Amino acid sequence: MISVTFPDGAQRAFPAGATGLDIAKSISPSLAKRTIAMALDGAVVDLADKIERDARIDFINRDDPRALELIRHDCAHVLAEAVQTLYPGTQVTIGPVIDNGFYYDFYRKDQPFTPEEFDAIETKMREIIAKDAPFVREVWSRAEAISHFEKAGEAFKVELVETIPADQDLKIYRQGDWLDLCRGPHMTSTGKIGSAFKLMKVAGAYWRGDSTKPMLSRIYATAFARQEDLDAYLKQIEEAERRDHRRLAREMDLFHFQEEGPGTVFWHAKGWTLFQTLINYMRRRQQAAGYTEVNTPQVLDRALWETSGHWQTYRENMFITQTEDDRVFALKPMNCPGHVQIFKNGLKSYRDLPLKIAEFGTVHRYEPSGALHGVMRVRAFTQDDAHIFCTEEQIMDEAMEINDLIMSIYEDFGFTDIVLKLSTRPEKRVGSDDVWDKAEAALSRVLDKVGESGIKIGINPGEGAFYGPKLEYTLRDAIGREWQCGTTQVDFNLPTRFGAFYIAADSEKTTPVMIHRAMFGSLERFTGILIEHYAGHLPLWLSPQQITVCTITQDADDYALEIIAAARKRGLRVEGDLRNEKINYKVREHSLAKIPVLMVVGRKEAAEQTVSIRRLGSQAQTSMTLDEALRTLADEAVAPDVKRAG
Repeated sequence: MISVTFPDGAQRAFPAGATGLDIAKSISPSLAKRTIAMALDGAVVDLADKIERDARIDFINRDDPRALELIRHDCAHVLAEAVQTLYPGTQVTIGPVIDNGFYYDFYRKDQPFTPEEFDAIETKMREIIAKDAPFVREVWSRAEAISHFEKAGEAFKVELVETIPADQDLKIYRQGDWLDLCRGPHMTSTGKIGSAFKLMKVAGAYWRGDSTKPMLSRIYATAFARQEDLDAYLKQIEEAERRDHRRLAREMDLFHFQEEGPGTVFWHAKGWTLFQTLINYMRRRQQAAGYTEVNTPQVLDRALWETSGHWQTYRENMFITQTEDDRVFALKPMNCPGHVQIFKNGLKSYRDLPLKIAEFGTVHRYEPSGALHGVMRVRAFTQDDAHIFCTEEQIMDEAMEINDLIMSIYEDFGFTDIVLKLSTRPEKRVGSDDVWDKAEAALSRVLDKVGESGIKIGINPGEGAFYGPKLEYTLRDAIGREWQCGTTQVDFNLPTRFGAFYIAADSEKTTPVMIHRAMFGSLERFTGILIEHYAGHLPLWLSPQQITVCTITQDADDYALEIIAAARKRGLRVEGDLRNEKINYKVREHSLAKIPVLMVVGRKEAAEQTVSIRRLGSQAQTSMTLDEALRTLADEAVAPDVKRAG
């Protein structure tokens, strides 16, 4: 007999080998009917799995958040069956669940799939789901699986079978007459998928990401437990397309990309103004918090990166160059080793700690071409990077100060829904387990303290940096998407590897703790997030061009120039549009460019020393005296941190 513990703590004995379905039926037929899977000691498994040991059991229905991944996984299998039914000869490869949905890669010899085929595929998928065929797991021998897939002409599946370690079970899942190689788990039947799914797009993808191997058709799709959830997601997608920072950047004349510099930004004047506005804001906040600003080299010798551990753990992401004298250098992917060199330059005492140094450092990291995405994913970007060298006793206070500063900064930019998560040690890392235990314990205390203030917290197992655990700040934008931006990382490893030390109160050489800290993270990425969050309607203090003075007639040109000069004297970013064009044309053009304020002037305004103001997104016009308008706008254009300072 085995003992099964239920979520309420109750325990019951069952024969060894009883399935989850057996146990659900013993409680009530209705429970068995609505249960689609189970969790044993927290791990989600098939409801048909046999239970051979004492375990904690939790039954999962379609409304359980854990069911969403199962729904999408099962839907991927149904997609594959539908495609092979409609297009015989198509080979299936892999179909994983991803953020917001799933995809399946297909090899179709004649031609790739197109969106025009989606309606037929979705119709066939609904037919398969309506049959409500049970998912049945079988364990095959390697020879049996290879023989089956070779006879079926499934060369990619044969290759997958051959890569599965010999000590692992080879699982096959059937749904009716169709089957697939799969680790599972699955729900009880295809009918549990429901009808809230949609094929989204198709793209090309090389088999195993290797450009020397066949090109596949990747069909992206999504699925939800309820139709209203799917409708909300599709609406979010539509809104995200409207807010796409790449399109808005063209309309606002901020930046562009081109093939000669893949993954690097060509900043236009307006975009660079926005970028520098962010830097100036952060510089003020950092200086007020006790940071000093430094700058470190872009190119450093291989030996430094070997000492830091980057060469061993991060080399595939680094840009490497070799000079004629056979020295090997790398463009820096991170600023931290350079900051350790600054700390080491000159003797430091415990009285100097905490020592806070910051840099707006440009770093270069190799990203695959297919991963590049506007300013959200680039190969060269600027970090608002800082490092705090401190004692172990100072970690808690410093991390809490960083937390308070980050939360204040996000609020200034209109983000108030924040989640803080602790990312723990990854598989590929440097340093001993004892050191990692100490670092994770320190950040766990910070996480708990922050959680007491009401901020949402969580854990990301195995997602830490290779040199230390980290706290990650994720913010939610205006349409509900999440963006991970700020980080706080406790590092006992890097200072030790470089031999950094300070003289402690007992006159002994002591290794400092190094806290890595970023708040925007990547300034390029944060710029893209802001553009999409505000849909280009940036607050006046952030807008690269705050005002355009538009003339109705040429008689008002001189007055317009007076306005421009007076506005610039007040620190406002203003341009004029004195073209011989109709005013409605000018208004449409500057509204498309997301200029927040249009000042419209003609003979009447010139004679009365007034302006007619039109705000972005509004049809209303307000008439004001020039002095009143400039005073009001200059006050509105003050950055929030400057305004707080008085």
